Amino acid sequence: MRTRAKYCLGQVVRHRKHPFRGVIFDVDPEFNNTQEWYDAIPEEARPIKEQPFYHLLAENDQSFYVAYVSEQNLVADYSGEPVDHPDIPDLFGPFEDGHYPLHFQLN
Repeated sequence: MRTRAKYCLGQVVRHRKHPFRGVIFDVDPEFNNTQEWYDAIPEEARPIKEQPFYHLLAENDQSFYVAYVSEQNLVADYSGEPVDHPDIPDLFGPFEDGHYPLHFQLN
């Protein structure tokens, strides 16, 4: 079992099978969502739970949303293109060298 995440916060990734990409803003060392969410995935496509799962600020051609994706279904995005999700400036600094630096705002 892998306990180390392959991808890092601020990295741009894309889904292996579906047409969307996003920026990682959180990582769970293994599945940490509801059983209902898991059961909604078609059985033949259901990822194993014992792997890192990533929270993404995601985008496709139609919309922006938050996605929860298993490590096995992600690949690094080397396009050099920024992600346009409107929540990115709340969490990250400007896009540079293919990723977003973490950005902490002090109140």
